Amino acid sequence: MFAKFKDIFAKRNKDLRKRILFTLGALAIFIIGTNVKVPGVPKTTENLGFLELLNVIGGGALKNSSIFALGVMPYISASIVIQLLQMDIIPYFSDLAKEGYAGRRKLNRITRYIGIFVALIQGLALAISLLGGDANTFEYIKVAVILTAGTAFLLWIGDQVTQKGIGNGLSLIIMSGIVISIPYMMKEAFETFIIQNPNKFIGTISFLVYLAVYFAIVVGVVFISESERRIPIQYANKTTSAYGAKQTYIPFKVNAANVIPVIFASAVLTIPQVLARFITNKGYQEFVSKYMTYNTTIGLIIYLLLIVIFSYVYTILQFRPEEISKNLQQNGGYIPGVRPGVETKKYITTVLLRITTFGTLFLVVIAALPILFQKYSNVQNANISLGGTGLLIVVGVALETYKQIESVLEQKEYKGRF
Repeated sequence: MFAKFKDIFAKRNKDLRKRILFTLGALAIFIIGTNVKVPGVPKTTENLGFLELLNVIGGGALKNSSIFALGVMPYISASIVIQLLQMDIIPYFSDLAKEGYAGRRKLNRITRYIGIFVALIQGLALAISLLGGDANTFEYIKVAVILTAGTAFLLWIGDQVTQKGIGNGLSLIIMSGIVISIPYMMKEAFETFIIQNPNKFIGTISFLVYLAVYFAIVVGVVFISESERRIPIQYANKTTSAYGAKQTYIPFKVNAANVIPVIFASAVLTIPQVLARFITNKGYQEFVSKYMTYNTTIGLIIYLLLIVIFSYVYTILQFRPEEISKNLQQNGGYIPGVRPGVETKKYITTVLLRITTFGTLFLVVIAALPILFQKYSNVQNANISLGGTGLLIVVGVALETYKQIESVLEQKEYKGRF
């Protein structure tokens, strides 16, 4: 790995270095922007609760009342909805998905329009929350437009990084927002465990245990992110024993849904909590505070159950075993020992359900860890967390970016031989 990275500084990789520097410069603009406050809006000092995930992904922009407070999450939400609609839910979107490059361009344009619209709605809700009831209509609209413009600018930066830099621009923006909060969190943990603890020995041990557990979670996330179940495929008139032949297989990721079920579950719980800020009915507000927040046992159980449900639904909709079975049969492929057609569909469905069970349990543990840590540990500092969705995002994006850099280096090395 490190030998590969040393090749970045080789003379033949000048173009790659330019791409990496461009990416770092674009991300630096994002990080600076997270500290540029919206004019006339006070900083958020209270606990964000259900909006904490948005704040972490945005690099603390929400607490800073920054112009990038909404981040790229409106676009991510829109893209997830469009992705679901492509799964034979709305024929128009399904047809666009099958049209190749032209269809993808149309889908991307539609997703951006929807993302900007979602950003405007979220911007208005956030403006009302930040300014309270004392501002006038013009001030609410002004703040909402600024926040929407911040999201649009981030989408543009993401496009520039994708085209002129390394990796997926939007994913890197999300990852950098999470990464910049880690040093601050470690500093807070050091002060809480050691500096503020009268017993320095116990405090030091506690801090080292915290670091060890955090590192173990990172290793676990990497392991699950790279784990996959490979179903061998054989094609008629072809044999894997032939000279130079390679085994063909269908890879199924253990955590195929990645962080999407967590985002969906958070969004579902967010809706009643947002409505509780505007609905003055005391009974409704008490119901939300008791059953629709992570801090309560029932709320946590509902949250985790939603993650389980969305994991299974999203995975089955994404892979569509019936379609895989049909494609195999049409191309003369089959799974050794399994009859084509209905039997193949049942076999693929069974495999998907089994690996999704393992991946879902992992997601539930990762999502529950920070909540349980805050609830049952003696650490009262809300800035100190353990595990969480952020780690899944960081590890996933970091691995994909590393693979892309490695691929470019291998291509350069291959061309250099000839």
